[in-house]
Amino acid sequence: MIAEKLISDVVPPLRLTDTGQKALNWMEIFRISHLPVVDGHRYIGLISDKTIYDLNMIDHEVGEYRDHMLVPHVHLNQHIYEVFSVVSELKLSVVPVLDNFHEYKGVITVFDLAQNFADLVAVREPGGVIVLEMSPINYSLAQISQIVEGNDAKILSLYVYTQPDSKLMTVTLKVNVVDLSAIIQTFVRYDYIIQAVYMDDSIIKNMYDDRFDQLMKFMNI
Repeated sequence: MIAEKLISDVVPPLRLTDTGQKALNWMEIFRISHLPVVDGHRYIGLISDKTIYDLNMIDHEVGEYRDHMLVPHVHLNQHIYEVFSVVSELKLSVVPVLDNFHEYKGVITVFDLAQNFADLVAVREPGGVIVLEMSPINYSLAQISQIVEGNDAKILSLYVYTQPDSKLMTVTLKVNVVDLSAIIQTFVRYDYIIQAVYMDDSIIKNMYDDRFDQLMKFMNI
């Protein structure tokens, strides 16, 4: 998924002759805190509500804020991960999109970014989530996939997170089945540490009830 596909068809850019008050009004309407400023098709920069308030120039044209504007942007062919990186690093509510000639093509809002990212990681797809904890040296995507697919399931999304100040990493799996019992048992059999499981509460209860019954039967032998 690239930036070109994420451009909002709602949020317009400001012109140099627009006032700070107009910028604030638009920000309130679109529930954002930044707006791109253009001169024709040329991208000038990004103005924030904080800049307008701090400089107390509400009645002035935004062109007068030029020296105080940031110029963050992405290009049409950049991946959604790179867009997220810019948003996260600079704490932006929108990201301007430019072509290879540095001409303004539109803007991506954080809301639209989140919506599309949710589709990318299969948030809306039915299924369950398993969070594994392991040492990076023990991470094997091939084996994890084999365990899941060996239980007639598919991985819809997977992401890896390395914990700060730790030698451990977490691997989060979104799987296309709601009942994760068989997959969990297989991971345990392969000595994986399961940090968390997210699935239907009734299924989790049934799984633990079944384990308890098996323990009772073992103790009665």
